[in-house]
Amino acid sequence: MQQSVDPRPHCLALGYGRWVTRRSEQLSEALQEYVEAHSTPPEEILTELAEQTASMFGARAGMQIGPEQGTFMTLLARLVGAASAVEVGTFTGYSAICVARGLTDGGRLLCCDISEEWTSVAREYWKRAGLADRIELRLGPAARTLRELPAGTTFDYAFIDADKTSYLEYWDLIVPMIRSNGVILADNTLWSGRVADQRSIDDEVQAIRQFNDHASADGRVDIVLLPIGDGLSLARKR
Repeated sequence: MQQSVDPRPHCLALGYGRWVTRRSEQLSEALQEYVEAHSTPPEEILTELAEQTASMFGARAGMQIGPEQGTFMTLLARLVGAASAVEVGTFTGYSAICVARGLTDGGRLLCCDISEEWTSVAREYWKRAGLADRIELRLGPAARTLRELPAGTTFDYAFIDADKTSYLEYWDLIVPMIRSNGVILADNTLWSGRVADQRSIDDEVQAIRQFNDHASADGRVDIVLLPIGDGLSLARKR
């Protein structure tokens, strides 16, 4: 997997009294604050992780999901009774904590990334969150990691949030592994609204458009593109 640096402008906003990554770009600042105030707040360890990520990586911290998306992902894992999950693109581990926290007792999350630097932060916070025993990190190209999984491997839940030009490849590797009524989430599928701007023709926006077209036409799933964060596609395996 190649984890690309997101070139779009993101802002870091004070939320829940501390610095967190603000990702629902279609919302005004006032609406963002209202959403956060009427949602279950992230646990303290997530707020600390968001702060450390911002202090260590500056603008790159914009790759991290926001608090309302994290809460949604935890709730979704609990609602579907997920016991096994896979994440493509881990960064500093915020989303992995959210997914792992929603798994059933004894549940397992497989994380795929290529950066030892970024995931070293993740490992620290997984341990602090008491989740290190349910998260497995594999460093290396995610497509190779997925292809090397044993035949018959299945997951209840998947989250794709890595290099956008490989989204189609990740999707086609993951969909066959998802059990019936399992879910797949793909992040950044609005790409700051540029997917609807035909003047935007760079590689990443075109890759997201191609992915959105492919996923919405895939007869193996039912799918909805939600305006959460930078766009979050939610698919249910039929």
